[in-house]
Amino acid sequence: MHATILQRLFPLFLAPPLLLGALPAKSDQLEPATPAVGRSPWGPDDELGALNRMTEASRAAVLARIDGGRVYDLAVDYFVGMPSWHLLGDPRYQYWLTHTPRGTAVDDPAGVGHAQNELVGYTGDAVSFYTHMGTHIDALNHFGLNGEVYNGFRADEHLGDRGWKKTGAETIPPIIARGVLIDVAGAKQVDTLPDSYGITVDDLEAALRRQQVALQPGDVVLIRGGRMRAWPDDTGYVMDQPGLGLDAAKWLAEEQQVLAIGGDNLSLEHFPVDDGSETWVPVHTYLLAQAGVPIIEVVNLEELARDGVFEFAFIAASLKFRGASAAPFRPLALPLRP
Repeated sequence: MHATILQRLFPLFLAPPLLLGALPAKSDQLEPATPAVGRSPWGPDDELGALNRMTEASRAAVLARIDGGRVYDLAVDYFVGMPSWHLLGDPRYQYWLTHTPRGTAVDDPAGVGHAQNELVGYTGDAVSFYTHMGTHIDALNHFGLNGEVYNGFRADEHLGDRGWKKTGAETIPPIIARGVLIDVAGAKQVDTLPDSYGITVDDLEAALRRQQVALQPGDVVLIRGGRMRAWPDDTGYVMDQPGLGLDAAKWLAEEQQVLAIGGDNLSLEHFPVDDGSETWVPVHTYLLAQAGVPIIEVVNLEELARDGVFEFAFIAASLKFRGASAAPFRPLALPLRP
């Protein structure tokens, strides 16, 4: 992989990050490393973080308001050649056939004979892919600090050869909540935000005023920068992404008390990051490792924005990949009655 590609994505990529397995040598002269992971207000055993804000009452309230009309599917297709993090060495999406009607007739794997294989057409297939591609949700173990992930679970204690024993993707419950689209590109009257643009608190507030929508604790917030307009162009979608800035992420997590945050780009946050942050992925380390707020990426928000649907019931569930740092996610948006 060419070094300049990595430098365009992450200027600090080759600098020593404060990530799992990158601890400094012990020394009496070293000060404690900062920043540190967050501790859950829901207790020392908590693995859900902000998802604890979803309750029976909150689910019932949003379900009672569904108008029964159109259903918006916010997920993208998985297909060979789709944009992904292969630029960092992660595997692309792969698909292959394990059974075909004609091949089965030749091989007769079930031993049922020629007549049955001619009558019954058998197709089977398999896939292989990096979990952080397509529409997906990041588990809280995706990024950590100083050998720990959210709530102090340690890699040397809770990470085995078959994945994390804590905060894995299988712990993510089905999400039913009020969803809010914040159309930043629409508010700025552009198709897509400029390359590497960092979305600010002012941008979010301006878009919400334009939409006449106020956030509430426990919302799922989806931020549109227009990057999906480049899908599925590999370079156009992945390189120099506009996305959420750190101050805006803190505003959503701390002041607005949201349930989860999603975006229409591959990284949620903007890249490259050149604002002097302490880590090379400041929004990820803050939301996941410190605030315990799940991240949803590669969300197709174009139809919601086109139709002016800014408030909706958000219903989604991920595959239960045990111990994994992410899983495919199928979010649906159902408009609400006033």
